[in-house]
Amino acid sequence: MAKARILQNKTYLYLTEFFSGMSVMAVELGASRLLAPYFSSSQIVWTIIIGTIMIAMALGNIYGGRAADKNPDPDKLYQRMVIAAVWIAAIPVVGKYVILAISALLIFTVSSNFLIWAAFFACMVIFVFPLFLLGTVTPSLVKYTMDSLEDNGRTVGMLNASNTIGSILGTFLPTFVTIPAVGTSVTFLIFAGILLLLALIYFLSSGKRSRRAVIGALAFVICCILGASSSFAFWETDLTYEGESVYNYLQVKEDADSVILSTNVLFGVQSILKKDHSLSGMYYDYALAAPLMAGGYEKENMDVLILGMGTGTFAAQCERYFYNMNIEGVEIDEKITQLARRYFELPQDLKVTTYDGRAYLNAVDKKYDVIMVDAYQDITIPFQMSSVEFFTMVKNHLTSDGVMVVNMNMRGTQEGEINQYLADTIASVFETVYTVDVTGSTNRELFASKSPYLLEAMQDNVALAPDTRLADLMDRVSEGMTAYEPGDYLMTDDRAPVELLGMRVIDEIIREEVEYYRGIFERDGIRGLLEQM
Repeated sequence: MAKARILQNKTYLYLTEFFSGMSVMAVELGASRLLAPYFSSSQIVWTIIIGTIMIAMALGNIYGGRAADKNPDPDKLYQRMVIAAVWIAAIPVVGKYVILAISALLIFTVSSNFLIWAAFFACMVIFVFPLFLLGTVTPSLVKYTMDSLEDNGRTVGMLNASNTIGSILGTFLPTFVTIPAVGTSVTFLIFAGILLLLALIYFLSSGKRSRRAVIGALAFVICCILGASSSFAFWETDLTYEGESVYNYLQVKEDADSVILSTNVLFGVQSILKKDHSLSGMYYDYALAAPLMAGGYEKENMDVLILGMGTGTFAAQCERYFYNMNIEGVEIDEKITQLARRYFELPQDLKVTTYDGRAYLNAVDKKYDVIMVDAYQDITIPFQMSSVEFFTMVKNHLTSDGVMVVNMNMRGTQEGEINQYLADTIASVFETVYTVDVTGSTNRELFASKSPYLLEAMQDNVALAPDTRLADLMDRVSEGMTAYEPGDYLMTDDRAPVELLGMRVIDEIIREEVEYYRGIFERDGIRGLLEQM
């Protein structure tokens, strides 16, 4: 079979390999963002994404090699690329609904490891087929570029190099350029468009008519119209802001009482601003016990460090209820800090460093009266901020009567759950540890210090509090405070299975939430469930 003119010098085949490798990596990174609001962006989810994509590519390699041997016609390859391009372009339009449908089905059929199964099946349904098709590119191109055995090594090397260079660019461009600039949906469309353009150029230059290419081009245009403005938060309306950063999917919503930030979660609150500047009604209020334990009203100045600044909810409350605070924040996501200053009244002069919390502690020698660790989000818990080594570093940055407060946001009931690991790890470092459960939530606040007089200092300073609302709240917090009895569940830099531990708590929470609806489903079927909901 005579080669099309565009393929005769092999350059276009190398370009095909280059952009195919680029698109595979772009889709992989886009997959993590598509799944994050539903299943988190933890190592577990990344493992599932990488694993399923490798399965797809391996199967594509096998099929592509056999198909090329059986019928070495480049038309077949570029037709497959058209199909892959249209499928990828359709992901922003239908992907979130597929995730929702799979989750709704599994939530009533899977009793454990829900996160793993839901993320796995979502990846299989949404991403395996188009990446299987892209997996056929390399073996097909080897067939088309191989003229003789004399130069087969150089030819295969050039193809692999083209694929690898494309993959490198496909890794950096979405992360640092397209996703922060135009979002995940448009990123899918951009790389789908590149694949489609490659195929269309081939068919046009070859003078061949392809019905699939024409249909694919029309379908791509429709996907661009429907998908370019597609919102992740189809469960929300009237968002004040929805966007993405290098690290997070972000949404800001506002009502008559509050402004709320959510990141990478289907439902949840990461930061809140009460418009009347009252207490938040969340764990931030309980954390105000830390400055009191550190003698907040008895000191002329207090230095406070917040690791995981968010939009500054805790910082604002410290400034509101204490007159002597020098507050510094560390937030890894600069976009969140920008949103904080725009929507959450974070003062321009309040210092926020864009950095990882542990790396920041490594870089400074200063000691603080209060260090708040608020970097945990569902099962997305930075392992490097949950270990003995990290908490030892925090302890070394506290004054002699300084207090560390940690927000642990998934309170489980089973032996060896994530909060027990965290508390045991902290108790192995600090002499004094107290915990209190936050009413109406799964959060638990932990207070740790070198000083044994935390409760006494808290009581003395509550009596000095000028605001009766704060004093009344702290009285309730004090009643729920429990001295922690340490166990042997420790996490270190070498071994900190935070994702698996967090997943167990999520399974427990889901089982509790679904039990009521499962009973209705088993008794009255889908009709009864729909009527109830």
